Amino acid sequence: MGLFQNSRHWIVTAPLLAIWAALSAGPALAQTPIKFTLDGKIEGPVAPFVVAIDKGGFKAQGLEVTIDSAAGAPESIGRVASGNYDMGFADINALMKYRDQNPGAPVKAVFMVYNKPPFAIIGRKSRGVVKPKDLEGRKLGAPPADAAYAKWPIFVDVNGIDPAKVTIVNVGIPVREPMLASGEVDAISGMSFSSALDLKQRGVPADDINVLLMADYGIELYGGAVLVNSKFAEEKPEAVRAFLRGLVNGINETVRSPFAAVESVLRRNDAAPRGVELERLRMALQENILTPEVKAKGYGGVDAARLERAIDQLGLAYSFKVRPKPGDVFDSSFLPDAADRTLD
Repeated sequence: MGLFQNSRHWIVTAPLLAIWAALSAGPALAQTPIKFTLDGKIEGPVAPFVVAIDKGGFKAQGLEVTIDSAAGAPESIGRVASGNYDMGFADINALMKYRDQNPGAPVKAVFMVYNKPPFAIIGRKSRGVVKPKDLEGRKLGAPPADAAYAKWPIFVDVNGIDPAKVTIVNVGIPVREPMLASGEVDAISGMSFSSALDLKQRGVPADDINVLLMADYGIELYGGAVLVNSKFAEEKPEAVRAFLRGLVNGINETVRSPFAAVESVLRRNDAAPRGVELERLRMALQENILTPEVKAKGYGGVDAARLERAIDQLGLAYSFKVRPKPGDVFDSSFLPDAADRTLD
């Protein structure tokens, strides 16, 4: 029995206590499921998302988040637009092109993760590539499908480079870094936190690698952002806001301890070298996430005037059918309050 009398007192036994505790607690709170897609592999720079899962940032917001990798930004954007995924991560410039080609597509950005994109020209100092104009008279290895090379017309325009004086060598992505390492080209287009580390692994001395981050040379584009399916946002706006609050927690946890954060990456990608992913994460934090704009205004938002200029710049590299307005691609209404998205 769960209850017996001792003198004038009733004694409650452990089994009855357990029953009363269960009854008084009421039904367990349901966790809202969110299916989330990345735009590539699970590597160092996306640590904040998986840290928010492992450290309970999303769970504390009442969410059950699952994360999948993808083959690239087009796949990620398509998944969210189709409704197969509720939310995702992809380059906002790729999103603008997607929406231009698919008018009315039910997908928007709601949180800017990469305040500066990782698009870069990576050269070797020993081959004379120190500043943008040095590319004149030299060979640039550029995969036709490379997202950074797609911004080449902007980079040329804002830095006064004569494109006729640059020899573009169309290369496949797998041979891009090997060709620079062997000296077959003088520079390549690529992502800063990917190509530079690949070159180091191939034996190119670190002090010979010169990363020209396009965002440091006149390009005002934003980068990777959190996307949401419009129908999901309309039906579950609080879940979207909760996700962003959880993500802020994940970013701050990552900033506090990148070494611990990278373990969440390795848990899902055991083929990735710890040292490489840690360096990749630290580069992303320093160059793409914790920018002066973010330090001044907090995570996630965009500056409307800068986004207008970014759209104009993107128009130099992509011919819009209809030039988008900032509100067409970025919805700030789901952002946490400014005080809740500051750096810890």
